[in-house]
Amino acid sequence: MGPTLYSDPTTLIVALFAVALVGLSKGGLGGAFALMGVPVLALVMPPLQAAALLLPILLMMDAISLWAWRGWWDRATLWRLLPGAFVGIAIGGLTAAITPESLVRLIVGVVALGFVARMVLARGGGAARGHSHWRGAFWGGAAGFTSFVAHAGGPPFQVYVLPLRFDPRLYTGTSVVFFAIVNVIKVVPYAALGQFDAVTLNSALAMLPVAVVSTLAGAAVVKRMEARVFYPFMYAMIALVGVKLVWDGVVALF
Repeated sequence: MGPTLYSDPTTLIVALFAVALVGLSKGGLGGAFALMGVPVLALVMPPLQAAALLLPILLMMDAISLWAWRGWWDRATLWRLLPGAFVGIAIGGLTAAITPESLVRLIVGVVALGFVARMVLARGGGAARGHSHWRGAFWGGAAGFTSFVAHAGGPPFQVYVLPLRFDPRLYTGTSVVFFAIVNVIKVVPYAALGQFDAVTLNSALAMLPVAVVSTLAGAAVVKRMEARVFYPFMYAMIALVGVKLVWDGVVALF
């Protein structure tokens, strides 16, 4: 095997496309693009290898996003979500060998679709909801667990944070900080499970230019979005994520 996983032009082109989609999402354009990263990469490499390749790229994108969204984050939200996320990641690491990823994706997809349905019935979510330590701990734990097991931590995070009705920039910046911390913590159990090697890390590093450009492009778009556009867009993205997760889960289980 060569110094990277991109042994032919097709693999390279598919990888560039997948990373660009994930970068737009990490910049702030919803979770649907990020969810496509592993499935698109899996067209040209085994799914586990695709997931292992994506995590270092996500860490690079997190660093770019933290710079792009510096100063835009809500301390109270992170204080309520992160302790549960740490527990969720730990549980995911301990149970990775026995947890069916397909079942996790199916459950998260159903939760995402149920959340969107409730928001639609409430005509966009109604008045802003306040913080809750218990809800924060639960949804933070769910985000940490599903992020580790199935790279699907977005919907649980959104179920807690979107009803707070933040300014789009504050919502996006808070999301960036939350998942940057979650992804850093995931490195330890992923490495312990033998998911990284030199070829994978070299392949991730080769994607740095497209990671930078796509992440900054996503951030630039969101920074110009008004709330009346941002929230319907986000609910549409969650609905797409929900449909994709349910489909993946059902196909794998049955």
